[in-house]
Amino acid sequence: QVQLVESGGGLVHSGGSLRLSCAASGRTFSSYSMGWFRQAPGKDREFVAAISWRDGNTYCEDSVKGRFTISRDNAKNTVFLQMNGLKPEDTAVYYCAATSLNSRSAITAGPRYAYWGQGTQVTVSS
Repeated sequence: QVQLVESGGGLVHSGGSLRLSCAASGRTFSSYSMGWFRQAPGKDREFVAAISWRDGNTYCEDSVKGRFTISRDNAKNTVFLQMNGLKPEDTAVYYCAATSLNSRSAITAGPRYAYWGQGTQVTVSS
C-alpha cells in the first residue's frame, strides 16, 4: 500500500513557475514508477510526466516538454514536478500516482497506476 500526498500548487501568473511535490509513504518507494497527471474542468484526466523506477528514464507529454521536469529523491520518498513557463492552459488539478510497472507504454497511461494522491490545484492567470 502506498499513500501519496501532493503539495506546492497555487496561483501564478503566466510565465511563472511552480514546483509540485508528492510525498509517498512506505519503504518501497524506489520500486515504484511515479507519474504526474492533470485534469482541467470539463476535460478528461491527461498524462503529464513520469519517471521509471528501473532506469530513471523520464517521459513528458508533448505540450509540456522543455517546460516541465519530473525528478525523484528516493531517500526522501518524494517525486517532484518543476513547472516553468506556465501557461493558462496548464490550469488543472495535478495528481501524482504510483505504479510498480516500468515500461514506457505503462507509465505514460493513467489506468496502469494503482495509487493516486488527492490532487493539488494549479491556476495560471493570463
